Amino acid sequence: MKTFLKAICIALLPYCINSGYAQTNNELPNTIADSLYIAEVQDKNEPVKVLHAEPLYIDLIRDLGARKGEREWNVGMGLTDKNTHDEYIALVEYEWAPINRLGLEVELPFSFYYPVNGETNTPSSKLNSLKMAIQYSFFVSEKLKTSIAVGYIQEFELTDFNQYSSSPLFTGNVYNPFFIAAKRWGQNFHTLLYTGPQVFHHFEDNNTHTVWQINTNVHYMIPGTRNFIGIEFNKEAKKHDFDMTIRPQMRVGIADNILIGIVTGIPINRENERFSTFLRLIYEPAHN
Repeated sequence: MKTFLKAICIALLPYCINSGYAQTNNELPNTIADSLYIAEVQDKNEPVKVLHAEPLYIDLIRDLGARKGEREWNVGMGLTDKNTHDEYIALVEYEWAPINRLGLEVELPFSFYYPVNGETNTPSSKLNSLKMAIQYSFFVSEKLKTSIAVGYIQEFELTDFNQYSSSPLFTGNVYNPFFIAAKRWGQNFHTLLYTGPQVFHHFEDNNTHTVWQINTNVHYMIPGTRNFIGIEFNKEAKKHDFDMTIRPQMRVGIADNILIGIVTGIPINRENERFSTFLRLIYEPAHN
């Protein structure tokens, strides 16, 4: 049935063009353009996969319902305006799917700090951690347009650059199991929930503390494209404290396999930081 419908859509393209509905593929009626793009992602002779808009700041390990052979490089850069200093962040990550529905990731996140207004109590720049992650999509339904996954992130925290010669290289661990549920509403609207605890274990005093992440997202995907606009609500809850940052964002394809994501951060409570920006460059090598 899916193949039959896809064939009808393709057959109707010349008629739509000749009838004046559109002069280029980008101007096709939304329903036809959407159907063709969704079919490109979903309707292949491969395991079921539902098209979802992926948030740009809290990045998923791999697409939900990932197919074997998929892979992706990410380079991210950001700036956060904090009360006593500016924080510049950078990351390099590689993610891939060794088997269907399983995603793996390795990431190197950096932080660089610069004082403002003569402030002397500024954190030291460092490679924050060696970050490794796994994600498995255990429920994927085309009928419900829904995907559900679980995963785990392990971070090996590293010491500051200026302490490499005098302190242990590894200063702690972060244990982060998480749960993801995503749904597409109709053709263009997407929602996603990403939640789980981060347990920080510090080697120096052997103490631990937990921060709960509760991240919710709403996106609108532009008809017939991979481009979207949306918003992330990144929330953190810990003992006697709750913080939320609202992150409007957009993703734009600049080539067949290159995307760029732009994010702005607006904290609800400015006790620790003010506005922030983040840029993510996404490259997807060809795969079979």
